[in-house]
Amino acid sequence: MSDDRGALDGVPGPIRPRHGDFDASYAGTPAWDIGRPQPAFLELAEGGVLRGRVLDVGCGTGEHALMAARLGHEATGIDTAQTAIAIAQGKARDRGVTARFLVWDALQLSDLNEQFDNVLDCGLFHIFDDDDRVQYVDSLRAVLPPGGHIYMLCFSDRQPGDWGPRRVTQHEIKASFRDGWQVDSIEASTIGTLNLDPHGALAWRVSISRT
Repeated sequence: MSDDRGALDGVPGPIRPRHGDFDASYAGTPAWDIGRPQPAFLELAEGGVLRGRVLDVGCGTGEHALMAARLGHEATGIDTAQTAIAIAQGKARDRGVTARFLVWDALQLSDLNEQFDNVLDCGLFHIFDDDDRVQYVDSLRAVLPPGGHIYMLCFSDRQPGDWGPRRVTQHEIKASFRDGWQVDSIEASTIGTLNLDPHGALAWRVSISRT
């Protein structure tokens, strides 16, 4: 399934992320850029689950990579949107935080030739159509060795309406991360947004281990 239905206020529908699709969103402030870490991820990070090297895929303007760096981790953020990466680099300089930000395609992670202990995915998994979702999971294998963890926050099928990204079911998550992965937990959560819902969009917070 792949279409653009329901795009609203800078929230793309389920499409393959091309550079221009998201770069244009940063001409203003996109709905997903709340200017701070998502509370669901901040709770995990401050609870001590992150370790070693952290990769933030689809990092946007960098709040989660900066969060990880602030807590003492070696953090890298990638995004296809050059404008977002430039903003993230500026935040790192302004805050005196050491974090690396790269313009990079999450479907081509093998080209990084690096491995990480943790991957953070806030709002990336749910933008992919079925074919790209398979490629994305394969791409993650290249950077996450056995024993590594993915922490993911994605739109939930519990969210009413049809605006915004594709809703994701628990079954889809488990089916996508089946071979060589273990889905450790899927918890009901929220994704904070600007100008959409003051209570946030209903989401799944997911913990996945590489086996």
